[in-house]
Amino acid sequence: MNARLPQKSLRLARISCALSIAALLPLSGCIAAGIAAAIGSNIEKGKQIEVLAKYRGLENKSVAVLAHTDMRTAYEYPTALTNVVGNVANFLSKHVDGIRLMDPRYSVAWMHQTPGWPTSPLADLTKELDVDRVIVIDIYEYRLNPEGNSFMWDGVVGANIGIVERDGIDPDSYAEEFQIISKFPDMEGIGKAQAGPHEIEIGLQKTFVDDLTFLFYDHIEDKYPDRGIRRK
Repeated sequence: MNARLPQKSLRLARISCALSIAALLPLSGCIAAGIAAAIGSNIEKGKQIEVLAKYRGLENKSVAVLAHTDMRTAYEYPTALTNVVGNVANFLSKHVDGIRLMDPRYSVAWMHQTPGWPTSPLADLTKELDVDRVIVIDIYEYRLNPEGNSFMWDGVVGANIGIVERDGIDPDSYAEEFQIISKFPDMEGIGKAQAGPHEIEIGLQKTFVDDLTFLFYDHIEDKYPDRGIRRK
């Protein structure tokens, strides 16, 4: 036989239940608002924006790409300059309207045959190569590992970029100058167990070439490029 609760006890139980439900409603609303805010934040982080070229003087011009670095870096990474010159030329040929690029193989050969070119008057470069513009890439830092730790990957390329204009106001001075610092990988804690030097160097060069060539044409970038990157 089922026991029946007194009416007073039933009323108290119903009131207690109602109060419990009412107390939960604001909490549920906060959770929903938090979820909505998190979704909105993720959408915002994922947004992309159009970034305009910082220099448009390559359009409809003949252009040569040159690069140099110190002897130690050139010895330690013998293919770096050749790869950078070739890939920069390749990217620009695809993205800059009307550009006429000197064959990078000729540029590299000329660099080797003219070892003193980095100290030449800038106006001589455009005359010697017979082009309207010369992009000079002065690489002052190039490494794959952090200093003193050969077991971890922490690739960095730092370079000053100068553009020589044959028809500029002062052909012996750079018409525009920029500094590029590129890093790869963009996460800490990547070691030799996860990747080899060849993969790291390819990734680093690709990142550097992207950062450099973005100076010369409109492109799409992440609105918050630093979000999610754990490296300091």
